[in-house]
Amino acid sequence: MSLDTIDRRLLGVLQKRGRISNADLAEVVNLSASACHRRVQRLEADGYISGYVALLNAHKLGVPATVFVEITLATQADEVLEAFEKAVARIPDVLECHLTAGTADYIMKIVAENTEDFARIHRQYLTRLPGVSKMQSSFALRTVCKTTALPL
Repeated sequence: MSLDTIDRRLLGVLQKRGRISNADLAEVVNLSASACHRRVQRLEADGYISGYVALLNAHKLGVPATVFVEITLATQADEVLEAFEKAVARIPDVLECHLTAGTADYIMKIVAENTEDFARIHRQYLTRLPGVSKMQSSFALRTVCKTTALPL
């Protein structure tokens, strides 16, 4: 399915205002409420919309520190990659983990209360990850830009 202008407008509004009512969404994109509802259902069914979430405030929840961890594995054998990825998926503090091309094999985004809490995460989880030969951590000092909105 290809996206038309109205689909792109719907997606643009929904990714910024996920709790908007169907009536208000229909008004913003200049559709009837029933046509808007059908289009949104189709976008969901076709996988363009994968879910709806609440974006939480890390500072208010006591995990204001963001740490990016670069991981280099000893080998990139399939069984090592699979074991590493399964282990990472079980770490509650990891927000994202990406297999990368470049100097590191993976980069992870981790949240922590502070440096002491990250030391705990490092000791309890990161040092036990299978296949790791090198690890480098970088603390974010300030967030310059942050969005969940994809370019449409």
